[in-house]
Order: sequence, then C-alpha cells, then structure tokens
Amino acid sequence: MKEAMLWKKLNGNLVECNLCYRKCKIPNNGLGFCLVRKNINGKLYSLNYGKIIAEHVDPIEKKPLFHFLPGVFAYSIACPGCNFACAFCQNWEISQIFRDKKLGVVVGQDETPKEIVDQALKHECRVISYTYTEPTIFFEFAYDTARLAVKKGLKNTFVTNGYITVEALGKIAKYLHACTVDFKGAGNKELHVKHMLVPEISPIFDTLLEMKKKKIHIEITNLVIPKIGDDAKELERLVKWIADNLSPNTPFHLLRFFPHYKLSNLPPTPIETLEKLYNIAKKHLNYVYIGNVPGFKENSYCHECNSLLIERFAYNIRIVNLEKNKCKACGAKLPFVFS
Repeated sequence: MKEAMLWKKLNGNLVECNLCYRKCKIPNNGLGFCLVRKNINGKLYSLNYGKIIAEHVDPIEKKPLFHFLPGVFAYSIACPGCNFACAFCQNWEISQIFRDKKLGVVVGQDETPKEIVDQALKHECRVISYTYTEPTIFFEFAYDTARLAVKKGLKNTFVTNGYITVEALGKIAKYLHACTVDFKGAGNKELHVKHMLVPEISPIFDTLLEMKKKKIHIEITNLVIPKIGDDAKELERLVKWIADNLSPNTPFHLLRFFPHYKLSNLPPTPIETLEKLYNIAKKHLNYVYIGNVPGFKENSYCHECNSLLIERFAYNIRIVNLEKNKCKACGAKLPFVFS
C-alpha cells in the first residue's frame, strides 16, 4: 500500500481521485470503481502498489506495437484490477478479480521497481510494457518503475483503455514512449454502457490528442465483437477521426473477437467481417492490420510505393525493405520508431 498520486481532498473525509476520467468521489474507508484505491481517513492510497500478478517476456508485436522497435522483446507486467468492467475481457481472472471474487485482500507477488527493471535487463528486453490489466490503475508503481527504467536506457509502453486523465498522462509522459490504445466496437456507446460499465467514452479522444501533443507513439486497436460491436458506420467514424486528428499513418489494428468470460455465447468474429472493416479503414489510414488471425493482413507495406517492409506471421517478423524509418525501395520516410 502506498499513498496515491493525483487526488484531492473534498469536504470532510471525502476525496476525489483524478487518475482516470471516472473521477471517483470516495468516502472514508471506501474504494474507487477500480477497487484498488482506498480512502483511509481522508487520504487516498494505492492498494495494489508492487503487487505483481502477471510477469512475462513478450515480443513487442504482442502488445500489439508493429511500428515501435520492431522485433524487440518487452518485459510485461501487471498489477490486479481495472477501471473498466468488460464482459468480454480476455484477462478477466486478473483484471476483474476483486469484482468477481469480492476479495478482501489485494493479491500479487510483492516486487519493487528496481526488481522489475533488473529483470528486464537480465532478459535483454529493451522495453517495459505495463499491460494485461489497465496500467492507469497501478499508476504509482508504473510511474516509479518507468522513471528508473529510463535511467537504465529502457523504453516504457502502456497497453491502455485510454481513460487516463490528461493530468495523469502529463505526469508520466516524460517517461512514456509508446501506447497502444484499445477501443472496443469502435466506441459504440451501448456496448460501453451495457457491457463495459463505461458511461462516457469521449474523454479517450482527449487523451489521444494529449498523447500526440506529448509526442508519444500511438497505435490503436479495435476489438470487433459480432452483433454488438461490428458496425461499419461507427468504424468509419473512428478511423476518420484518427486520420483527421492524429495522422493517416497511425497504425490501426482490427482484432478478432473470441467468445470468453460473460460473452461466451457470441461466435468468433467472421473473417469476412474483419476484411470488410479492413477495407473501410484502408480508405482513410495507411497502416491497417488484422489481429488474432495469424498470417492474415499482418504485413507492413510502404504507403508511398507499396513495397513490403515487414513480413509477419503471428509474432515472428522479417524486416525486408525497411532501413530504420526509411523505405529501401523508394526512400520515403516511414512512421516507424527504431530508437
């Protein structure tokens, strides 16, 4: 347990958490929606600080980050909990553990930022990725680890739902190099309210604009959920916004849904649906990928001459016509980060 960052005291012992856009107003001895931030006598505390519940070495492509340090490995960590409650979460055992099991204690293996950084270096990872659950809700630990990682020459990435406040993002931006921002159903409001318990998604767009302003590398994923999150018009609205407000070169990943958790009654996303949405996205964005279908529309091609740049099959890659961030075939400057 550690005193939290980004909160303010209200009347009496009431506090407001300013870490995510829920901005929970928490009474004494109460918890925020994430269930890992607690008001104790008028002070807000992070209950999951250093409680590591998942820890792995992953290819950076698994995040998925296709344009950020291609081919490197990321030391990936998570603390338990989440500020969303997605009925289709693939990591629900660790993200929803408090909500589902109503645990009275915070689970996880106690580790320090130094231990995480040391492990990353030991395993020859160039990146630490804060992932699996939502990094915003273990912000204090991510912040302390990221600062130390930068001192040791490592990069930091978030795999996030984008609900972090601009204030919180500004605090960590100096140490944060790339973010994968996950949309579900192209931001369908009914999906978010009914199946994710998220009342308003518009703040995510403010966060994306702030990431761009802070020069954080951005890649965007969109989970395509059959019947409730596969509308072509909503997808086109999302990719148009990305092209107009971020860049047409923003990497965009359409992810295939598989039945899981509370939505196990739905079928996997049909390949035909993914291909249809891919073609819509390609009208507005230069780098569109399909995820969770190994070998299908995973390659990168130069947006100027269409030469193959990176060949991919799942997490295996072969760099072909890419030298740093330039196309070998036509010399075009390309949206890849190599340092």
